[in-house]
Amino acid sequence: MLNGIIRFFLENKFVTLLVLAMFIGWGISTAPFGWKTALPADPVPVDAIPDLGENQQIIFVDWMGRSPQDVEDQITYPLTTFLLGIPGVKSVRSTSMFGFSSIYVIFDEQTEFYWSRSRILEKLNSLPSGLLPPGVQPALGPDATALGQVYWYTLEGRDTAGNPTGGWDLHEIRTVQDFYVKYALNGVEGVSEVASVGGQVKEYQVDVNPDALKAYSIPLMDVMAAVKKSNRDAGAQTIEINKAEYLVRGLGYIRKVEDLELAVVAVHNNVPIRIKDIGVVSLGPATRRGLLDKDGAEVAGGVVVARYGSNPLAVINGVKAKIAEIAPGLPKKMLSDGRVSQLTIVPFYDRTHLIRETLGTLERALSHEILISIIVVIVLVLNLRASLLISSMLPVAVLMTFIVMRYAGVDANIVALSGIAIAIGVMVDVGIVFVENIIRHLEMPENHGVRGRRLLEVIYAAVVEVSSAITTALATTVVSFLPVFAMQSAEGKLFKPLAFTKTFALGASFVLGIVVLPAMAHLVLSLNFDKKRVRNTWNVALIAAGILFAIVFKTGLPLWLAVIGLNNLMENKWPERWKAMPNYINIGVVLLVATFFLTEEWMPLGHHNALLGNYLFVLVLLGFILGILMSIVHFYEPVLKWCLVNKGKFMLVPLFTILFGVVIWLGWNSTFGFVAKGFDRLGWNVRATGLWSTMLHKFPGMGKEFMPALDEGSFLLMPTSMPHSGVQENQRVVAQLDMLLANIPEVELAVGKAGRAETALDPAPISMYENIINYKPEFLINEDGKRETFKTDKKGRFVLVSGDTLPNEEALLQGIKQTELIPDPDGQYFRNWRPQIKGPGDIWDEIVRVTRLPGVTSAPKLQPIETRLVMLQTGMRAPMGIKVYGPDLKTIEDFGLQLEAILKEVPSVKAEAAFADRIVGKPYLQLNIDRVAAARYGLNIEDVQNFIETAIGGMEVTTTVEGRERFPVRVRYPRELRDNPESIKKMLVPTPVGAQVPLGDLVRVEYVRGPQMIKSEDTFLTGYVLFDKKEGYAEVDVVEEAQRFIRQRIDSGELTVPAGVSYKFSGSYENQLRAMKRLSIVIPISLILIFLLLFFQFKTIIASSIHFSGVFVAFAGGFIMLWLYGQDWFLHFSIAGESMRDLFQLHTINLSVAVWVGFIALFGIATDDGVIMGTYIHQVFEERKPSTVAEVREAVLIAGKKRVRPAMMTAAVAIIALLPVLTSTGKGADIMVPMAIPTFGGMTIQLMTMFVVPVLQAYWREGVVRRQLAGA
Repeated sequence: MLNGIIRFFLENKFVTLLVLAMFIGWGISTAPFGWKTALPADPVPVDAIPDLGENQQIIFVDWMGRSPQDVEDQITYPLTTFLLGIPGVKSVRSTSMFGFSSIYVIFDEQTEFYWSRSRILEKLNSLPSGLLPPGVQPALGPDATALGQVYWYTLEGRDTAGNPTGGWDLHEIRTVQDFYVKYALNGVEGVSEVASVGGQVKEYQVDVNPDALKAYSIPLMDVMAAVKKSNRDAGAQTIEINKAEYLVRGLGYIRKVEDLELAVVAVHNNVPIRIKDIGVVSLGPATRRGLLDKDGAEVAGGVVVARYGSNPLAVINGVKAKIAEIAPGLPKKMLSDGRVSQLTIVPFYDRTHLIRETLGTLERALSHEILISIIVVIVLVLNLRASLLISSMLPVAVLMTFIVMRYAGVDANIVALSGIAIAIGVMVDVGIVFVENIIRHLEMPENHGVRGRRLLEVIYAAVVEVSSAITTALATTVVSFLPVFAMQSAEGKLFKPLAFTKTFALGASFVLGIVVLPAMAHLVLSLNFDKKRVRNTWNVALIAAGILFAIVFKTGLPLWLAVIGLNNLMENKWPERWKAMPNYINIGVVLLVATFFLTEEWMPLGHHNALLGNYLFVLVLLGFILGILMSIVHFYEPVLKWCLVNKGKFMLVPLFTILFGVVIWLGWNSTFGFVAKGFDRLGWNVRATGLWSTMLHKFPGMGKEFMPALDEGSFLLMPTSMPHSGVQENQRVVAQLDMLLANIPEVELAVGKAGRAETALDPAPISMYENIINYKPEFLINEDGKRETFKTDKKGRFVLVSGDTLPNEEALLQGIKQTELIPDPDGQYFRNWRPQIKGPGDIWDEIVRVTRLPGVTSAPKLQPIETRLVMLQTGMRAPMGIKVYGPDLKTIEDFGLQLEAILKEVPSVKAEAAFADRIVGKPYLQLNIDRVAAARYGLNIEDVQNFIETAIGGMEVTTTVEGRERFPVRVRYPRELRDNPESIKKMLVPTPVGAQVPLGDLVRVEYVRGPQMIKSEDTFLTGYVLFDKKEGYAEVDVVEEAQRFIRQRIDSGELTVPAGVSYKFSGSYENQLRAMKRLSIVIPISLILIFLLLFFQFKTIIASSIHFSGVFVAFAGGFIMLWLYGQDWFLHFSIAGESMRDLFQLHTINLSVAVWVGFIALFGIATDDGVIMGTYIHQVFEERKPSTVAEVREAVLIAGKKRVRPAMMTAAVAIIALLPVLTSTGKGADIMVPMAIPTFGGMTIQLMTMFVVPVLQAYWREGVVRRQLAGA
């Protein structure tokens, strides 16, 4: 079937060209990079990283004014127990806070998101009577997760020039947000919810005078009834007048304060008693549990939450379009100074920047990889036509990958697109093997100069010959990724897109290899340039085009076309022995030009070094690597001869390599621990020797973590104040934090939130802060997230629009803005950070230093998306922590404080970041009703409680309807009568017998400490102990060390676990443990499948094992490269002032899931060279049928010589193509680089497979021959 497909498209080139054009056009339209073309755009959905959150639904229950304990006892607990029986529910995580309950129902991964919502709705609709208090109605939260918070904004007064003006009250801004902006943005496609945050909600407040109530003998309940009756419209059907129908309305809604003042409460002696006679009506702010601050000033705004499964970038763009649409109609006012101030929507967190920068990083890495692959192909193939064929297929395969991603539902994010990046080398391999075999067939004497049908048959035979080997090689690569497809939970959501895209990319390259490449090869190789007139015409055209382009574009670069044309015209002048020189000159010119384009894009030594310096560096770097690889090809024959004679000595090299890799991975003690135990039996403690301790220190084993953190370009500072702090104190603290943060030069904007936004996604107490800190990028960037260069003078100083020149540091001190600099493609990057700030970690250290305030806890290092993910997965606001379960809150808190003290002693834990929940620290003023006293005055409990609720807390009686706006009306006692316990005791409570008694006679006032927030999981009360790791330590290692410390304290009796208390460590590291547990099962299965594929290809276990050996060598090579990255001496030198360690971002790499994915990618391609070489060795043995040891070695040598070049080509492309990834910076590089390191190291070390496979083949075949000779 495969042969038939190859022949069909080879013979039907018009169909092939149509298919190729369709792939290109369709791929461009689905590309995620926002290319502006004439084609209709249908791009792949885009986000920065995949949504790793649990499959969960949120149930939100509002019960205003009630304490966390009341909410827990009467709402959270009964509702949690009721929801546990829903099919597919894994656990239920609950939070009870002042005034509301938030319940997270976590489903297993197989449960479909919207199916789970329907199941919860069914359950809520069938709540048993009496399960919840009267009037309490649970509601299902938005169809989104906290990761969907993609756009935060404030509403600010600004003049026509965009300058802040102020002049707006917080309640005015909040009203516009609640009733205009919120609803407008909620209508954008993909938006699940727009939640308001900060500001003040306007309400009508009726402060009744208790003395007036007593004088008129009016109960407080009558006042509430009067307020409610005064706010009502009515309809009276219709009437007809003169055959016209009129609708009759009775208007009675409250429109202003005066309307409410005139409401009649009672009539005494025919005199109406109005509200204003017994109290004061005013407009004021409603009680709030959240506020927003920007740079020290209180503001109001909102957050846009994207719907689950929507395209975040499309949602944000839609929101921005809607904002632009409604912006002109937002309210404006004239200020006292004559300026016009209009409310303006100003974003302070916009994920677009992160998405664009991440895509920009990937786009640059992919383009650099493609360019560098083209250069390598040209060098290795030394044939411009063949190089053109191979190189042209690569971008088309990438475009085809976008097509499949678009319609397979795979989003474009940092991880998914990294799959294409790490597959580039293998994608090029397909074209290299096919085209190299075509060229080899054409170089045979019988095929020299063939044209037409004969050329087609030669190409067909060449492609068919290697198609089975290519199929096997690609199949092993695809099969190697089965462990990634088998991942579950967070790691599965993270890396399955990568597995899909890599598979799509390999499939696309294979399809092009058998469908398009043979036909294109026939077309290109059929072009006849041998006729002198044709050649001269083409060459003159090249010269003319080069000169014309140079004049039009005012650059000398196009003159390379003229150089090629002149070289071709002069080719007949060369002597016979130099006849091939013109071709080499053309190749050299194309190489120099391609390298120049690569250098312009890459600039590895930075823009502070001249383009020429970067150009020379790229030439030397590529020349050095290619020189080493080509020297292997050049000296392959003598080296292989020696290896075949000295098999035992040679095999020590790969065996030592594998052993070295295992030691790096597991550590010296784990690898050779059995040796120490053996010496222990002999009475010699080898562990005490200097050699053992040195090796133990040098090779401790790889650190383990779930994932390297993605640099999001912003931090999320989440400290807390003491539980007893009130709204006013928290407002002061969050404003102080923002002002301190804004003074850090690298911080662009600091916006702080205390408490919660008006959404079920944000169950935060008023004492919890979220300060979003947007820091400046290291270098100025443009709108597409790419670094921009600016004009400088000869001394490297930046030239300003004003004509002044300033060095970078001076420009920073003066606060020079981007608009004051002059963009220049040949200029330099402008660095936004001070010289002492080397990375985001230094900015975080500055943040920690300035935010040490009394009464404010420390906070772990967090970023917005990272925090949302951690909170979704664990419920905690830190990447690691301990969950303490117990019978009561006090016991949980006490045990948590003991754990906190122990964690502060763990060497790898930041002592200042270890913090246990202060659960029962909130002051409670409890009014304990004296039932005897209440009964004495004819009062029941309900009467007293209604009075307490209304007089002290204020009762929301009704809601006004003022056009589109709605405001609550609240009745209560004046503040001065309820602002301290003594005043509360003096409040007069009306009784049925007509007397009014002080509240203090009916209740006993108690001061107690209670919970601010009550957390539970599956109905069990829970408390958290949060902690963070020090720099340089891996997550899993830190947790294991903390576990060991706590276990030692328990064993020694220093720590006693109370009865009914249990604890467990939780956080991101759980994902790592779960992933490793699963991979430990699936990776061996994958390797077995790879082995079976090799067995189906080579039909013998021995041959399959020989080719499979490359996996172990490559595996060791990956660990060796990881180890080198952590060694201070490795690449510890600079070129042109640029540190090679900084260029290649050398630092300690922990063994994360990203690194394992790099290894999995390596497993698939590690066997490719062995398969290609082994297949041809098998063919040579079939042809030659050697019968002596010498003939076996000769056959192996012949086969090795024939296949070392294409094998080296595939390895060279796989290695060199990763250089741009290893040097990539910007958003997303944090994840790409760890995935690329194992592949780069493994493929480099795996080069010895070109010797190992022939040597093992020879050893096997020699053994067979010796046995045959012995038998004869």
